[in-house]
Amino acid sequence: MAYNALSAYKETRIRTASQGQLIVMLYDEAVKQMDKALELLGLNNSGKRDPSRIEVIGKAIIKARDIITELMVSLDFDQGGEIARNLFALYTWFNKELMEAHMSVDTARITVVRNMVNELRGAWVETSAKTSAEGHPVEGVNIAG
Repeated sequence: MAYNALSAYKETRIRTASQGQLIVMLYDEAVKQMDKALELLGLNNSGKRDPSRIEVIGKAIIKARDIITELMVSLDFDQGGEIARNLFALYTWFNKELMEAHMSVDTARITVVRNMVNELRGAWVETSAKTSAEGHPVEGVNIAG
């Protein structure tokens, strides 16, 4: 029963969020998934990687890539112009790096992408707060159901 209440809360939060808040939520989840992968990639006490974690690590990296892909398709190139094009190139690079990190089990690549996504998240938090305070919608993205 508690799960249903939590699920309903999350759904309501998403349905009532502004475009800027939705983007921040996507960034939050991408960072969370990369943190999960990095935590699971940590070395155990013997100094060897735990092979039982590989599937869970892969799922976390794939989820992060899926979220980044969602951010890519939400870009509005007509309104976003150069910023949208630059974000598209950056998101493309993020996905490439995460794919390479997944194949080579490279924590450094995941860490670099995670930190950059977190920086973008901070910028969106700032932009979203500023535009909602001014009563302007966030331009350059189109999060449509």
